[in-house]
Amino acid sequence: MTITIITTTYNSAATLRDTFESVLRQTHQDIDYIVVDGASTDGTIDIIRDYEPRFNGRMHWLSERDKSLYDAMNKGLAMAKGKVIGFLNSDDFYTSTHVLERVANVIGEEQVQAVYGDIHYARPTDLKRCVRYYSSRFFRPSWMRLGFMPAHPSFYCRREVYEQCGHFDISYKIASDFEFLLRALYIHRVSARYIPMDFVTMRTGGTSNSGMQSHRQIMRDHLRALHVNHVWSCLPLLCLRYVYKVGEILVSRIFPHKVRAGEAQ
Repeated sequence: MTITIITTTYNSAATLRDTFESVLRQTHQDIDYIVVDGASTDGTIDIIRDYEPRFNGRMHWLSERDKSLYDAMNKGLAMAKGKVIGFLNSDDFYTSTHVLERVANVIGEEQVQAVYGDIHYARPTDLKRCVRYYSSRFFRPSWMRLGFMPAHPSFYCRREVYEQCGHFDISYKIASDFEFLLRALYIHRVSARYIPMDFVTMRTGGTSNSGMQSHRQIMRDHLRALHVNHVWSCLPLLCLRYVYKVGEILVSRIFPHKVRAGEAQ
């Protein structure tokens, strides 16, 4: 089963090698790897060119200006050839060498349309220490009315899900991934399974967790996404997500654990 992995980049030279190395270490190597660069100027393109031969024809890339992150993600979807599609951010890397193997096995054997799992956050200065563990274990589609969603970097689905539900709406500034998952999991009821596994190590400081302004924008995007898709919710309900998020952070601090790139939790 061919899995398409899409990585969008823009001036990602400081972190991109970790991303590429984690893909190369995957035990499942039937991959179609797409890199969509936004015309970087910091050496990112040189790194892509350096790594391209190591993928033995499985990497395809382009570099041009795009309208937004979600525009770049849509470009990757248009290039995808795999039966299953997932995203890996250029600041992130797979926590386990068996992530894609598990994805292929579960989607193939259980005949579901999508799978998702867990991720964790680490500070850029100490990638072995978890500062927040984001588990999708208890997620239910009805929770999306409260602003919850499975961790998008752990979400893999059959390509027909995008054909059925559409691509990312680039008019959203931060939460187009939430709006897409709302369409897929809540509106279209795509069949999905949770995999109890830590998929991805994410560096803190990304677009969706970079201060109060970004959180206000996420709230606006969530309210709009729910309204556009005719799903009732309200601001107090959406605020409950932050209570849960604080709980995740506190648990990670009270019960700290070390992680090692390439090893499963």
